[in-house]
Amino acid sequence: MMTKLKVMIPLSTRAGVIKFAPVIQLMQQAPQDFEPVIVVASQQYQQLHTVLADFALTADFELAVNPAELRGRPDELSRLVHHLQTVVNAAQPALILTLGDSLATLAASLVGFYNRLPVAHVEAGLRTFDKVEPFPDEMHRQLTDTLADLYLAPTAAAKENLLFEHRTEAQIVVTGNPIVDVVKQCYQADYTSPLLTQLPPQRRLLLLTIGRVENTGLPLEGILRTMRDVVETNPDVELLCPMALDSRGFPLAQRLLANRARIHLVPLLALRDFINTAARSYLIVTDSAGTVEEASVFHRPVLLLRQNTERPEALFAQTTRVVGTDPTSLQQAVFELLHDKRAYRAMQNEDEALFGDGHAAERILAALQQHYG
Repeated sequence: MMTKLKVMIPLSTRAGVIKFAPVIQLMQQAPQDFEPVIVVASQQYQQLHTVLADFALTADFELAVNPAELRGRPDELSRLVHHLQTVVNAAQPALILTLGDSLATLAASLVGFYNRLPVAHVEAGLRTFDKVEPFPDEMHRQLTDTLADLYLAPTAAAKENLLFEHRTEAQIVVTGNPIVDVVKQCYQADYTSPLLTQLPPQRRLLLLTIGRVENTGLPLEGILRTMRDVVETNPDVELLCPMALDSRGFPLAQRLLANRARIHLVPLLALRDFINTAARSYLIVTDSAGTVEEASVFHRPVLLLRQNTERPEALFAQTTRVVGTDPTSLQQAVFELLHDKRAYRAMQNEDEALFGDGHAAERILAALQQHYG
């Protein structure tokens, strides 16, 4: 007989909530096998509650972190460790399930280690092998995998990274990435929204998303000016740029993009709106690794505004090209894909299972039961 597993799940980013949602929902559908303990531990407190509500989920513990009180990442890490320890004391979980590379993921892994609780890591094995790029994400995930006991790798390449680092076959399960589960659940071929009705179907849609801390100031200005110039010199193109209204970059984006013909600067889109808008786009320009995964489901070419990526599968499949933030490199890449049909088709890889087949959540739960049930 299987043991019912009480699983502590820390959530600290919007992307983390989205990726964990199908996992938590499946746990809730099997109450005889799983008892998820949802812990919100984030500066993005209200934003996370909104995303949780989209999936009809609620937090069991809320550890609001006030950014005004923090004195840098070391202070935030110590507070997260302290708060997560109080949750362990109160909830007495059997294991901790972490995801990705956030500071809360690292904190939860430390708490698991100090309490001799097993730690399972979703998205294990992602690597750039440059500890400061992206910063501090790469070091967070390497440290998390040092502390983890079960590695839920999204791809075979991630598994190879873990084996290279001397983890054993028995510790690793290739599950796919649960973001693909979410995309397949949310996509509708006949989807419509007020935003989509504003975008003329005869024009090619460029989707621009920028959210990383390093892409602010001068790098952001260069990106925005370049994309604005692309629109102005290509009358058959529309640009959509969703951005958080309270982000550092929004005032600059408003100054450079607002009230321009065929340019739409809008607040962050709801998940279903974003996925279905991305599916209708011609080209995606982004600094988000998660968007690279989402775009692969729809065979949309991606230009990545970073210096490297922990998702090399997209590079090998030629669905993603790393262009960095240099305006000249970005402009050349966009113009090539707008005007060279052969180059565009070469980036439309038809492999839907690049990052998973839509059943990652099922494999994650099966792995937890096999190892700890």
